[in-house]
Amino acid sequence: MTGNFDYFVVFAEMRTGSNFLETNLNAFDGIECHGEAFNPHFIGYPNKTEMLGLTQAERDEVPERLIGAVKGQSRGIGGFRYFHDHDPRILDLMLDDPRCAKIILTRNPVESYVSWKIAQATGQWKLTNVKRRRDSKITFDPAEFELHVGRLQAFQVFLLNRLQAAGQTGFYLAYEDLQSLEVMNGLARYLGCDARLEALDASLKKQNPEPLESKVENFAEMERALAGLDPFNLTRTPNFEPRRGAAVPGFVSGARAPLLYMPVRSGPEAEVCAWLAALDAVPVETLPTKLNQKALRQWMRRKGGHRRFTVLRHPVARAHAAFCDKILIKGPGCYRDIRRTLRNFHKLPIPQGELDESYDRDAHRQAFAAFLRFLKANLAGQTGIRMDAHWATQAAVLEGLAEFAPPDMVVRENEMAGYLTALARQVGYSKAPAPLPAPETGPFPLAEIYDAEIEALTRDAYLRDYLTFGFGDWA
Repeated sequence: MTGNFDYFVVFAEMRTGSNFLETNLNAFDGIECHGEAFNPHFIGYPNKTEMLGLTQAERDEVPERLIGAVKGQSRGIGGFRYFHDHDPRILDLMLDDPRCAKIILTRNPVESYVSWKIAQATGQWKLTNVKRRRDSKITFDPAEFELHVGRLQAFQVFLLNRLQAAGQTGFYLAYEDLQSLEVMNGLARYLGCDARLEALDASLKKQNPEPLESKVENFAEMERALAGLDPFNLTRTPNFEPRRGAAVPGFVSGARAPLLYMPVRSGPEAEVCAWLAALDAVPVETLPTKLNQKALRQWMRRKGGHRRFTVLRHPVARAHAAFCDKILIKGPGCYRDIRRTLRNFHKLPIPQGELDESYDRDAHRQAFAAFLRFLKANLAGQTGIRMDAHWATQAAVLEGLAEFAPPDMVVRENEMAGYLTALARQVGYSKAPAPLPAPETGPFPLAEIYDAEIEALTRDAYLRDYLTFGFGDWA
């Protein structure tokens, strides 16, 4: 195959016009589209059991075989349609291959939803003769529609991000573009085909040309439901944090208990580890940790019925712990370079050396407030200082944990006594001790400097955590 591409894929969904697009692609001399080649329920088209010399069973056994057949046996450049629920094993191969042309077809999700519901009701998925057209009104289901939109948007964002990361671009088509002869000829040019159409194929007919109002029984309810949606994502909490991988070497397992603690930094780590050690009456320092992913997966295989858990801390208490342990107090674990930069360039009002009598309660409150202002800028990507795990949002940390394995239980610090005891009972420890509360951190207790301003500054910095986990005010 000459040109920029060896084959193509049309990323589409049901009721987006992909049949019409395929018909017009096949009208070009030098382009051949082979239907839904990787539909898990058939190969190419309903009721077909083979394609290009391969049976459906042979395709399912080694899906790459069919890619090779499409490239080698098509009339000109070959391709197929791919929906979000088609064979996922072939997706990475296509997306990572710059010789695979990506055509991305989209449609107004309300129209595609209504069309999909009508096709379900009538059993008519393609129309070539208007005399055989079946008609039906549908009932709009807000919850079903929200799931429909969510699936479409998630797959579209996934495609966009993968192509961006690979330095590739796709040929984007809207449903309305399918009626443009110029666009169809431009798509052929994109695929490296020299042929041009004089007119679009007229064999397929639009099945439901009426306005939405005449196709939806509860149209007024649909209007109200759509008005409550947020198409521009206005209520989204901005997130500029980089994705965080799971810090697997920091996980701690029980000595014998099939429990795996997945810590959130600047949380009650020492108290949870002490509780985990007490379950088996062993010293804390003997708990297995610093395992790599391979070793940890082996542990998971050995420990049938294991449970993974993590503990969240209120953002105010967590930020205060991070400030005191990593910035304010010099000593083991202090980020001395970051401390110096915060003091010299961000004007954090903390002493250059050790704390002395001049650093009183008011000074501590002012310094913590300044640190919270820094956190807001840091987590928004507006500083040159790294977004450290000790003050990253807990939402980002849990997303990173889930890349390895999601925790079975997410416990809030103020509920540890009840929930960790219950967790221990799940794995056979009927008389588990209650975990001890964490001691105060820093030169002054948080309660002595906490006020409405501290709460507001923390909420500004950690709005994502407040919304995600439903935190209220600290006190």
